[in-house]
Amino acid sequence: MVDATEHDLVPEHTLVDEEDLEAVLDEYDIDRTDLPKIKRRDPAIRDLDAEPGDVVRIERDSRTTDRAIVYRLVIE
Repeated sequence: MVDATEHDLVPEHTLVDEEDLEAVLDEYDIDRTDLPKIKRRDPAIRDLDAEPGDVVRIERDSRTTDRAIVYRLVIE
């Protein structure tokens, strides 16, 4: 079976701690629930043991900015 987290096309996913998350939410003046969603069973975050309500930081390559960082709220 292929491990999705090791695939070249899957960007790096990490859990965001509460302190860093508050800084991001304050910077953009949004609530946690305003973030795009990602399902808890998504293969890319399976090894993170993420629970609903956690936030995942995704770093991917970008043609225009070298690295693009996006945040997703984990849902059931």
